Amino acid sequence: MTLRVGIIGTGNIFRFAHLPGWTSHPDVEIVAFCDANRASAEAMVQDYPGTKVYEDYRDLLADPSIDIVGVSTPNLYHSEIAIAALRQGKHVFCEKPDAINPVEAQKMADAARDAGKLLMTMRNNRFAAAAQFAKRIITQGQLGELYTGRCGWIRRKGIPGRGGWFTTKALSGGGPLIDLGVHMIDMAMWLSGNPKPVTVSGSTYRKFADRPDASGRVPEGTFDVEDLAAGFIRFDNGASLQIEFSWASHIAEEQKFVEWRGTEGGFSLVNDRLRLFTDNGGTPVDQQPHFGGNEIPQHTANIHHFIACVQGREEPILTPEHGVDMIKILSAIYESAERGREIVL
Repeated sequence: MTLRVGIIGTGNIFRFAHLPGWTSHPDVEIVAFCDANRASAEAMVQDYPGTKVYEDYRDLLADPSIDIVGVSTPNLYHSEIAIAALRQGKHVFCEKPDAINPVEAQKMADAARDAGKLLMTMRNNRFAAAAQFAKRIITQGQLGELYTGRCGWIRRKGIPGRGGWFTTKALSGGGPLIDLGVHMIDMAMWLSGNPKPVTVSGSTYRKFADRPDASGRVPEGTFDVEDLAAGFIRFDNGASLQIEFSWASHIAEEQKFVEWRGTEGGFSLVNDRLRLFTDNGGTPVDQQPHFGGNEIPQHTANIHHFIACVQGREEPILTPEHGVDMIKILSAIYESAERGREIVL
């Protein structure tokens, strides 16, 4: 059976990250595009003739023939649109982050449960070949108990366009912590078995926003979010995780990374390169797995997994509850930075 998909939000993240996942699947047909900027939605029809165009997402949701709604709008609107779609009986695939605060994230999870429909948020880094390999060896117990780690995504120069929604807190919910942190904290937690966070501590900084060379600078444009966040998370199993995320800082180069140390071994996943650290008879051993390079793109793999779950062929590796925990962490780090103390979740 062909699944009919309606897209809400047709900007860059949809065109470059989401669109290939939908169009490359044989069981999917995109039947409608919606964007508050109608011209953006209309531009999609040139490549996909016959699709409907909407400016108000509620009009798209009123179409009973649509099975799935893809949400790729600014962060503020994720929860509002996802909840409305679920209540209309649609499955929902949403761009990250799940929501801009824990209350909205929980409302999304509740709406999915009440509707009996699938809700999944983009977590494309889980689908990298190196991450999948690391997950297998961790699940097999080869690294023993994972007890402490670190993760981050740090940029030397990578501030999104000043004055756009990324740098406007009311629309984004925050800066690099919610933009980049959602990816790597999620992957660190997923690799370690999704422990429950219990306390967090964090600091945020805004040091590069007003410099003339800030990326995408727009005179007088809004920039009321952080450009760097650092922190520490404790989990219910005793494990701990250090974190750092930045759009700009004086470092050697951009780097995204997840590391865990285990009782029998550890690993470092840096810029999608995996290294394993173990011991053989008292001798340290380093290993670097090599992958074919022909893997399906991460965003596409994530969407294809979602489709397989809708079809009942696979079990979701990401649940709405994971999303709630994630937004609780991010929100608490911002609160910790503001109050100057550790926050209990």
